[in-house]
Amino acid sequence: MTRRCRGCGNSTLTPVLDLGAVPAADHFPPRDTAIATCEAGHPLRMDQCADCGLAQLADDDTVTAEPRGIEPQALRDQAAAAVRLVHDAGLLHGHTVTEFGSPHGGTWLPLLTEHGFTETAGGPADIVLDCFGIMHEPDQQAAFAARAAATAPDGVLLVQYHSLATIVAEGQWNALRHGHFAYYSLRTLRSLLQAAGMSVVTAWEFDLYGGTVLLAVRHGDHAPDAAVEKILAAEAEALEATAQLQDTVDRHVHALRDWLEDGAAQGHRVYAYGAASRAVALLAMAGAHRGLLAAVADASPAKQGCRMPGTDVPIISPAELVAANPDVVLLTLPDLLAEVRTALPELDGRWTIDDPGGPRR
Repeated sequence: MTRRCRGCGNSTLTPVLDLGAVPAADHFPPRDTAIATCEAGHPLRMDQCADCGLAQLADDDTVTAEPRGIEPQALRDQAAAAVRLVHDAGLLHGHTVTEFGSPHGGTWLPLLTEHGFTETAGGPADIVLDCFGIMHEPDQQAAFAARAAATAPDGVLLVQYHSLATIVAEGQWNALRHGHFAYYSLRTLRSLLQAAGMSVVTAWEFDLYGGTVLLAVRHGDHAPDAAVEKILAAEAEALEATAQLQDTVDRHVHALRDWLEDGAAQGHRVYAYGAASRAVALLAMAGAHRGLLAAVADASPAKQGCRMPGTDVPIISPAELVAANPDVVLLTLPDLLAEVRTALPELDGRWTIDDPGGPRR
């Protein structure tokens, strides 16, 4: 059967990133279970539509649900800043709000409650929120239509997304994962929203995840402002290098493997922090095992007592990490650096940040 674009239905799809068969990013087996033969057998590929430009997950044969994560402080701080900016722009009109949530945890509803909004589960709302939620929808066309229907005629839809331009420019190939069905450029989002009868009126950029964007969207045909035009111009150049993501994979995987082996050769007690979905394929492809990486710490109780998929590396609590007195800790999510330094002062000076160019201090 011919595959069609998840966003526009076009059948011309081109592979831009293929990781082969890797473990499911949302299934963390119990720590003491053996690695199953089929555990690493899930294809993971990104295709791009020649028509609307949507970068998308080619297929997903995984069926498990990711343990709900603990929302990082960096994400909470950015959410508060975003709501302030939307308020200052005069776009927080009305009294009702609804939210399309994300499995990664967190909500903006309390921030809107502070501005006098009340959550509604039925009927269109004056403010509709989607923070990293819509990318989890297999049918993108239907997902945008649902969000348009949930927005009142004079309401505002707020959509936040991890920029594809950032993923390409910073070599964040491991943002590709099972369960994440779409990776957006602003140009593509404008096209998909237009098909749902909406248009982008303004946008804000944030440093979160290396580069995220928040859009304010309204029903009807509205001219974009200067902020939108600026982002469109900047991403056009970055997206020309999308095909280079494949080359980045090998460099990143080999650099991490060399770093882990060097640490073991020197007798270092090497640990990691952040059992994040983006670390699953990376650690499995790098051949991580307990002899190279003693454990990965994570704040989510749902992941503690499990192991990293496709490896025998256990997931422990932050308290266990401190008690282990590691020589070095690889941070898989750079955005957490300020938070973990504050929460775990005992590990000051031992943090190394994972990077596509190789781990860095």
